[in-house]
Formats: sequence, structure tokens, C-alpha cells
Amino acid sequence: MRPILAFVIAGLAMPAAPASAQDTHLKEIVRMRSYQGRDRGPEQTDRFTAKYRVGRDGRVSIANISGDIVVTGGGGEEVSVDAVKRGRGDRSQLDQVRIEADNAPGRVDIKTVYPMRSSSSVSVDFTVVVPAGASVEVHSISGSVKVTGVRGSVRAETVSGMVTAADTPKLEVAKTISGSVTLTNVQTEGDISVGTINGTMSAKGVKAHGIDFSSISGDLVIADIVCERLGAKSISGNVEYAGSLTRTGRYNLTSHSGSIRLTLANPSGFELNADSFSGAVRSDFAVTVAPTGRDDHRRPGPGRTMHAVFGDGGAMLTIRTFSGDIVIAKR
Repeated sequence: MRPILAFVIAGLAMPAAPASAQDTHLKEIVRMRSYQGRDRGPEQTDRFTAKYRVGRDGRVSIANISGDIVVTGGGGEEVSVDAVKRGRGDRSQLDQVRIEADNAPGRVDIKTVYPMRSSSSVSVDFTVVVPAGASVEVHSISGSVKVTGVRGSVRAETVSGMVTAADTPKLEVAKTISGSVTLTNVQTEGDISVGTINGTMSAKGVKAHGIDFSSISGDLVIADIVCERLGAKSISGNVEYAGSLTRTGRYNLTSHSGSIRLTLANPSGFELNADSFSGAVRSDFAVTVAPTGRDDHRRPGPGRTMHAVFGDGGAMLTIRTFSGDIVIAKR
């Protein structure tokens, strides 16, 4: 399992690269363990079911290579696993792909094992029910990941596929390289890290101390967020934020090629530092240009820079885009 997880984590932490390099990298990922040969002959399936006792607050990890993973919080003290192996062609390939579990007191580690140097066409889809209070760590290479109703800590990562987390109050990480990320009703006292390289991100009803959103190619749509610190960055995409500001909050929103729009609900005040190289800056709030700042729309080029204050100036907004408009709107 170690080489698989190391590959996933290294890929998700990958720095920004030129589009051609990203495309080559993603093609290599898919070539390694994607759905090779799935159109060769009728589909064959084989089902695996098992239960493991971990306790109400145990730890569960699932590592998959090709296929979707769905994890749901339930009752009791057992982990229930229902997995379906799918492939086309020779049925013997299904037998070569194994599902292994290491079950010790308070934890279970589940993984898919393929034969070495195999070009197997087999994928494995997992449906797992865990005790609601369990901690869950899920990794996949080619497949989507969905975690719902888990009250323990949650880390959900994949290389090629969507990541969805809902009603997970202790979410820590939700990342993919090629796919969208969707968060709904997530609350935690800590920090959340959310990222994708090629995909959109959507978050609604999220409460945390700090939140970091990062996308290379895709829009960020953030609504009903409560946090002390927000970092939202998209290289090629728009950034939309709708919600409240905490009085001492720090909000940093950046896009290289896209517009940024904040829709705010009755903020007590904020200090605004906004800069767009080739777009406009507009605020629906009656801001006052700071004495040491500027509202510079006369500089060379079409862009604009604004340093201004509204109300008590408590929250700090730092908003920058190279190619796009900046709008601060009332909700």
C-alpha cells in the first residue's frame, strides 16, 4: 500500500506546471491503471462482502487503484464492506485481483491488490458503511471518492476522479488531480485543505478556522462559509464567494485568468486591497479610500488598484487578478 499512497500524495502536492506537462502527467496516470480493455468482451463481475469490528471511534483506511469508493457513516461498531470487481474478457482476471484487510483492535486497513506487472482490466467499486464516529482515510488512483455522514476525521484523495464530502464535521483534506471537489455541510474547529489541478470546486455550508482552496484549471464557487482565514486561488478560472466576514478574518482571493466576485451579507466592515491588471474594481459598499492608499484607475493600462475601508475596517480582504474584474456586491 505504501507505494500507492506515496504516489497519490506526491501527485496531489504537485506544483503548478505548464498545461502540456499537466496533460502528459495525467495521461501517464490513466495509462498506468485506468480502465484498460474494458470494451473487450462482455462484462464480468465478482462480489466481495465482509464485516470488521473496529469500535465506535475506530480508524478505517481504504486504498484502491481503479474504481469508485463510497463511504457512509452508520451505527454499531462494525465496518461493512461491499465491493464489486468488474472486468471484461477472461474471468480469471477477476480472481487475480484481491481485496485484503488488516483488522486489528480499533482499526481496519482495506486495500486492492493487483498482480505485479499486470495490465488487468479489472476495476473495483467499494461501498463501505463505517461507525459514524470513526476516522476515515480514503485513497484512489482512478476513481471517484464520496464520504457522507462520518463524524470522525476524514481525508479523501484521488488522482483521477471526483471528491465529494457531505456532513463530515472533521474533514481535513479533500483533493484530486483531475476532477471536481464538492463540499456540503462541513464544520470543524481546525483547518481544511481542498485542491484540484483540473476541475471545479464547490463548497456550501462550510465552517472552519481556516480554509485553503486551490485549483489550477477550474472555477471556485464558495457559499455560506464561516472562517477566520480563507485562501482561494485559481490559475485559470473565476472565484465566487458568498457569505459573511468575521470581524478579524483574513480573506485572500486570487485568480490569474478570471474574475473574482464577493457577495457579502451585512459585514460590519473590511479593509480592501484589490488589484486587477486588465479589469475593473467595483464595490456596492460605500468604501472610503484609505489616507495612505489609492484608488488608481488612471495608471497606464486598463486595470485598476484600490486600497479602501468600509465600516470598522475589521476584516482584511486581499483580492488580486491579472485578467478579470473584481466585484464586491451586497447580498
